[in-house]
Order: sequence, then C-alpha cells, then structure tokens
Amino acid sequence: MSRKKVCTTVYITREQDRRLKVLSERTHVAVAEYIRQGIDQVLDSRLAEMPGQLSLFGDDDDDDDNDNDAPPEGGAREVT
Repeated sequence: MSRKKVCTTVYITREQDRRLKVLSERTHVAVAEYIRQGIDQVLDSRLAEMPGQLSLFGDDDDDDDNDNDAPPEGGAREVT
C-alpha cells in the first residue's frame, strides 16, 4: 500500500547502516522501507500508550462471553 510520505532525518549507528544495506542488497527492498516497517512495529506494540478515540461501548478488551447485560439462555432477564 502506498502512503504519502514526509522527509525526515534519522541517525542510526554504523553497524545498523551496514546491516540494513546488506539486507537491502540481498532482498532488493529499500533501506527506507525497512526503517518504516521498524517504526510501524514499535508503534503497533505501544498502541496502548498512544492517544486515541474512546469506544462508544466501553473497553474493547471485554470478553463478550461474560456479558452481564445479556438475558439468560431461553428467557428474558428479571426486572427489579
């Protein structure tokens, strides 16, 4: 998928540069693409720390099998 890109400067170690260039030569994938993939991995793994929009229905990690609002099987829930 092609995304609009912005130009930025990133400083890496000589060893990282060397290894990325070897990988790039062997796989015919641009060094910049590997750097973008690495950034995406970090962002995906730290998603909980990123600001975001809240769900309208509460926490997405809730287990639907333990839904206390659902009526019991075969009948309506009791109203008090």
